[in-house]
Amino acid sequence: MKADTLNPAELRAAGYKALAAALGPLGMARFLLQFERGHGDYTRQRHEWLRDTSVSTATARIRARKKNRA
Repeated sequence: MKADTLNPAELRAAGYKALAAALGPLGMARFLLQFERGHGDYTRQRHEWLRDTSVSTATARIRARKKNRA
């Protein structure tokens, strides 16, 4: 089977079949879950979350977390 001659649906089906053969059904499911698209607009949300946070505050929080891990 030549991948360059398959339409998108056929290519996807062949890919799923190959994943299932290589990883088994559970491994295939776990692998595919890594690529979930999610939802929302992360960039907009991040700006909202960090709107009132200065660079010095963010830096202090990062240093505190690193210190707590050690």
